[in-house]
Amino acid sequence: MEDHRRSVRRLMDAAAGADRVVRVLVAPDSFKGTHGADVVAASVASGLRSVGAEPVRLPLADGGEGTLDVLRRAFRGAVHHVPVTGPLGTPVVGRFLVSEDRRTAVVETASASGLSLVVPDPRSAWDASTRGTGELVAAAVASGAERILLGVGGSATTDGGAGAIESILEHGGLGGCRLEVLCDVTTPFEQAAAVYAPQKGADTVTVARLEERLASLAGRLPRDPRGVPRTGCAGGLSGGLWARFGAELRSGIEVVLDALGFAAAARPCAAVITGEGRLDGQTREGKVIAGVLEACRRAEGPLPVHAVVGQTRLSAAEAGALGLSSVTVASTVDELVEAGRRLGRRLLGEQDLAAWATSTRP
Repeated sequence: MEDHRRSVRRLMDAAAGADRVVRVLVAPDSFKGTHGADVVAASVASGLRSVGAEPVRLPLADGGEGTLDVLRRAFRGAVHHVPVTGPLGTPVVGRFLVSEDRRTAVVETASASGLSLVVPDPRSAWDASTRGTGELVAAAVASGAERILLGVGGSATTDGGAGAIESILEHGGLGGCRLEVLCDVTTPFEQAAAVYAPQKGADTVTVARLEERLASLAGRLPRDPRGVPRTGCAGGLSGGLWARFGAELRSGIEVVLDALGFAAAARPCAAVITGEGRLDGQTREGKVIAGVLEACRRAEGPLPVHAVVGQTRLSAAEAGALGLSSVTVASTVDELVEAGRRLGRRLLGEQDLAAWATSTRP
């Protein structure tokens, strides 16, 4: 009850300023394959604005597709387009960002070795290589960056990073550059094939072969990535880079939240609306929603978090256990706008205020 009182007081305080406006932070991830994070944020914000709330947009990412574009808001700088080797050996154009001060580069695995670049089937699941990602990392090193943030979500690969390692070594290694891998899950190296390869087209036989290949690679690397959290990202790419180059494995969403100043953006707001394409058992492993919930728990006083998702695999009780105040399913732009409208009415309505008055009445 005390948490609820504080939550409602936050809502009232947010509306008590000279402009009498309730501010709501809209901080979603992309809906993979459908809408970018900026589109989701703009759509929900439109619905909020239509009922009189004041949205503050802050599109997010967790190390997967869209991470480069999201972090460009923090680092500014220039995006470089580089011809690299695609996951199945055909040329593709990858990209990386060099910050305005030229000290930090952001590389997105999906642009060089992404699942969107292949037709998923057992053969592509076996053949897909991270070589192009290694070429992008090498290009970022050549740019003079001191620090590389490598987002590893959305890959087509389960090669344990073998292709990337080979390519980076061929280009002279990392030099003195610090490599930080932005991870969106905590899965260890040895589970990468079983957990993620079926999503990349692998059948049962191919999964078993991939597991054998990963085990063989783990035994040849300078240190063994098996059993280490976050080493299974992108089919073991994170683990290979950790084992061969000493890459630091970091929570992608925590890095993004810090870079974008999430805490400061949330401070004057009455609530946060976050979201991602699917709410499921992997959400708590390092996805955007989990990161936002944790950041809001650390805020002064409870900050309610509502989720707008393309689909959900969790029950209302399971979503509540995560800490979500509500979950709204919306997949089209119109549905996202309507979701913002409904949540705006809820936040601006009198129901919670009446509950607060009742709960504090002597």
